Amino acid sequence: MVMADPTTVAGSVRDPELPELTLHDLGIVRRVVVEHGTVFVTITPTYTGCPATQFIAGEIETALHDAGWPRVQVRTALSPAWTSDWITEHGRQTLQQMGIGQPASMGNGFDQAVAAPVACPRCGSMRTRRVGMFGTSPCREPFVCGACAESFERIKPI
Repeated sequence: MVMADPTTVAGSVRDPELPELTLHDLGIVRRVVVEHGTVFVTITPTYTGCPATQFIAGEIETALHDAGWPRVQVRTALSPAWTSDWITEHGRQTLQQMGIGQPASMGNGFDQAVAAPVACPRCGSMRTRRVGMFGTSPCREPFVCGACAESFERIKPI
């Protein structure tokens, strides 16, 4: 019996908060290894204490069992910490289509990423301002666009 590639299966699991995105899109699946018939999957949640971590692990286990892998072990690694830079280009495009602003790159450091201008995902204007620290989840922050007057959230740069 040929079983589906475990990396593809684990990465194709949908994020519970943003089901338009896969765990691969978000960069949550860090490593998949098969040893002696057991699939070991290492995940890094988007932030320490994320309440969805156990749910995500269960969804990965279910998907791999359904794909024919009888022995699965999901591990959580908090180091290195997840960074919004791990979101794939496809993931970023999907966020844009969902009306969610893009996190700035952490390449120049945290302070620069937080202070970087945020483009409105609806009209593209850079005339946006943050209106709070927390959005609908701890991973998001609310903004409003000065050009189109629409409110939106962006994924926080982490």
